[in-house]
Amino acid sequence: MSLKAVVFDAYGTLYDIQSVAETTEDAFPGYGEIITQIWRIKQLEYTWLRSLMRRYQDFAAITRDSLAYTLRVLGLAYENEAFERVIEKYLHLDLYADATVALTALKPRKLAILSNGSPDMLNALVRNSGLDALLDATISIDAKKIFKPSPEAYELIGEVLGTAPDEALFVSSNPWDVAGAKAFGLNVAWIERVTPEAMALACVENELVAPLTMFKAIRTQMDELGFAPDHRVRALSELPGIISRDDPGIAARP
Repeated sequence: MSLKAVVFDAYGTLYDIQSVAETTEDAFPGYGEIITQIWRIKQLEYTWLRSLMRRYQDFAAITRDSLAYTLRVLGLAYENEAFERVIEKYLHLDLYADATVALTALKPRKLAILSNGSPDMLNALVRNSGLDALLDATISIDAKKIFKPSPEAYELIGEVLGTAPDEALFVSSNPWDVAGAKAFGLNVAWIERVTPEAMALACVENELVAPLTMFKAIRTQMDELGFAPDHRVRALSELPGIISRDDPGIAARP
């Protein structure tokens, strides 16, 4: 069946979550990298814990709570201004360099984001990055009050775009998200930005494992959950070629 829609995860897929590191380092000199990695790990963990507990709070609240946790466990005192400056960066995350060109090439299919982000956060991020001109929908799981990888979150794709699971391709760099989408029945492409070979080399070359290396080991490698992606690419720029090869009904734009 011809693909009618391509749906992207936001954080870590279209937007580089590591782009907060400069801001965290500026606010807390010497601690930028460790803050960035613990913050993201706890941010994801809180989405899963709150889903399991059925005690939903939106992603904006979780982002604040996970940053507060991070600063507390590192013993860092802070002024409210510094805290808010770091939080604000989540509304101005850097787009991956190939994102805009890749999305443009995928038209005229419907293009959308499905994210754990809260509506206000996502709408500001999309607007600030200019992707609002390309996207047909920015979908937040807030409508279901449960986070990915719950099947209820992926149901929103069909409800908003009017597509069956096999008519949509879901794209994520997050392995847990890939597994969740595949378990739901979507076509799935995984952006493998970090290879096991690169991970092994990073560990061999350093006596101590850096926070970013540890984050990559925990969160960027495919999980042992029994679900594999349909497509495995290294960058967003590879998607148009992959899709046009497998779905020639609508050729990708050059």
